[in-house]
Amino acid sequence: MAFFKLLTTDRGRNLFLPAHGRGAALPDELRALLNKRAGIWDLPELPDLGGPLVSKGAIAESQKKSAYFFGAQKCWYGVNGATGLLQAALLALARPGEGVLMPRNVHRSILHACFLGQLKPVLFDLPFKTDRGHVWPPDELWLKDVLNSLSEIQLVISAAVLVHPTYQGYANNLNPLVQQLHQRGLPVLVDEAHGAHFVTEVDEKLPVSALKAGADLVVHSLHKSATGLAQTAVLWLQGNKVDHVAVERSICCLQTTSPSSLLIASCETSLREWSSSLGKRKLKDRIDEARELRRELIESGLPVLENQDPLRLILHTAGLGISGLEADSWFISQGLVAELPEPGCLTFCLGFAPHSDLSKVFRSLWDKMITCVRIREEKFKFSAPPVPLVTTPKNDSSLAWIAPSKLIPIPEAAGRVSAELICPYPPGIPLIIPGEELDKKRVDWLAEQQPLWPEQLSSCLRVVS
Repeated sequence: MAFFKLLTTDRGRNLFLPAHGRGAALPDELRALLNKRAGIWDLPELPDLGGPLVSKGAIAESQKKSAYFFGAQKCWYGVNGATGLLQAALLALARPGEGVLMPRNVHRSILHACFLGQLKPVLFDLPFKTDRGHVWPPDELWLKDVLNSLSEIQLVISAAVLVHPTYQGYANNLNPLVQQLHQRGLPVLVDEAHGAHFVTEVDEKLPVSALKAGADLVVHSLHKSATGLAQTAVLWLQGNKVDHVAVERSICCLQTTSPSSLLIASCETSLREWSSSLGKRKLKDRIDEARELRRELIESGLPVLENQDPLRLILHTAGLGISGLEADSWFISQGLVAELPEPGCLTFCLGFAPHSDLSKVFRSLWDKMITCVRIREEKFKFSAPPVPLVTTPKNDSSLAWIAPSKLIPIPEAAGRVSAELICPYPPGIPLIIPGEELDKKRVDWLAEQQPLWPEQLSSCLRVVS
């Protein structure tokens, strides 16, 4: 019973995902469906309904209309989140033993797909912001250096993955990056889980969507950056570099044969809302509201960091010697719940529901917080991981993932091979992946990270026996 009570507990200001704000921004069509007799919508893949991989039926027709409206050739609705569709997309791009170029801030689901498909992750480092402990997206020159370094990698590289935007809403111009990768003959998969709203083009200041930038496969999380229910997502395909049959075969392997009709309806309604003038106007209102909130907070002296997605608000707590994790606990006690606490920052997801008096609430709670939370005399110091610009794990990641392993204290791990993905709170962004050899610099760096994440990072590390 405790779980059911928690589902209906008032949590104050909900500035976390899903972005529909606990139902406040759900599409009207979905609200009407949920108001009907309980369970009436819980249907199997009946002939007239079909399914995401069935060529006929209402779902197939809905997917065709969505693809047409948003300028893609194909689209597939997903009920296993962006995770399932990212994995299916990647497995359609490369064969066992081949390499896939990817940034170090990929979601763990991409690496799990590498383990499943026996693919070789070719990891490239990213610019690092030492004042906050965040990576920054690569620009054209950075990627050029990465591609020039690939001559040192003795692998057939078959595809590339990009992340756009980051969890905190940082983004660069994707067009030249996609062009460079295409010039190398690499099809491009973009994890745009946090940037589905970019595709609407309702605001010229928003970053360009990966679909408009020419990526071959793009995954959107419809609960992270649209008004869908949790677990809803969509995969888009365009161009002639990827075989849609291969994509469908991969989806078939990784997605349930009994997809929830309610989640499929949520996929359709959240996308259809943005095809209407009313839906676009509501989205534009939320973006304008978010920009006004940011302006008011900055004028009030709050340490708001610049990013490219106005719907993500980052408070830079480290600048005052306050851990974002401690600030998060205090804010929650006051009824303001953020999405992403980190040692140096606290990120709020403003979502798609309107907010009243939020600027006043932020200013009041911030002033109280800095008198209640421990302020460190020694300011936070964030250092980038000591890794090469481009590298591959020394050992096969797929084998290291399933190899016999043991836990040892981090300081004793020098010279050993990681058997795990080490991921603190930014959900699924790994600091270490299986198969990577841990030299002394890397071990010292991990030991430096552990006190910054006292409850998220263990003092021990699982290594291959």
